[in-house]
Amino acid sequence: MTRVPRWGITLPLHGYPLADQRQIITELADLGYTDAWSAELNGVDAFTPLVLASQWAGPLRLGTAIAPIYTRGPALLAMTAATMAELAPGRFVLGIGTSTPVVVENWNAIAFDAPYQRSRDLLRFLRAALAGEKVSRRYETFAIDGFRLERPPENASGLALAALRPGMLRLAAAEADAAITNWLSPDDVPTVRGAAGENCELIARIFVCPTTDTETARAIGRRLLTGYLTVPAYAAFHDWLGRGDLLRPMLDAWNSGDRRGAGAAIPDQVVDDLVVHGDFDQCRERVDAYRQAGLDTPVIMVVPAPGVDTVEAIRHLAPA
Repeated sequence: MTRVPRWGITLPLHGYPLADQRQIITELADLGYTDAWSAELNGVDAFTPLVLASQWAGPLRLGTAIAPIYTRGPALLAMTAATMAELAPGRFVLGIGTSTPVVVENWNAIAFDAPYQRSRDLLRFLRAALAGEKVSRRYETFAIDGFRLERPPENASGLALAALRPGMLRLAAAEADAAITNWLSPDDVPTVRGAAGENCELIARIFVCPTTDTETARAIGRRLLTGYLTVPAYAAFHDWLGRGDLLRPMLDAWNSGDRRGAGAAIPDQVVDDLVVHGDFDQCRERVDAYRQAGLDTPVIMVVPAPGVDTVEAIRHLAPA
């Protein structure tokens, strides 16, 4: 299956107010970037940076990676996707995912129930709603009674699903247009591709810390990895990928309450596998290694290092 070669960047950019990002965003396509994908956790929401980019970024494909499926209702997700599809005709992909129990339950007071079933049901509802259909249906995890978009998009949004393990990857292949993942190495890509199949676009956020100071890069990487790989879904993902034994000391320290010890227990090998670092040429070659391994769309997340400006890093990390 032949696909357009893609090279993405993560929005919003670290350390810059949204309004100050216009100049670099207008440059992205000329630099060789094809995509801009948002990130959402506890800062800027997933959609506002893309609204701005839709007016600034020319031909870039825009996507959410991801919009959580519990914290926005089905109809609201459909309306927001339709709005983005109107702003970026034929260039918007709605990436959805379960997020984590911390985000859903601890921060938004919503039950984190039946994540696989909820994902499946949302994809089926969104596919129908974005096609302009009137939806009255009782799904397994929610019911919709008589919803129809007032302004269905002329160019329907693509749909992508966050997926870490075989069940969700197969669901993405069956019900969405793409699967979104992160925290994997180039060597992991064939395993993920094997579960998703050849016809499912694979998108992954690649964490890039452009510095030749290896110890600094590893220290930054350990802080990031500790926050992610202690989440049960990510722990299970890396167990499936074969890192279970390497990460067990980290999980044991974390579960015992030793946060500092958990980070220190992550082996250098794991950090080097999952966090791209080195000079700009080395980082760019490492990102391209993901594509060579079968990833369709690498999405660079610039991880700031001392003395490295995010905007300059984006210019230097553009595809050669």
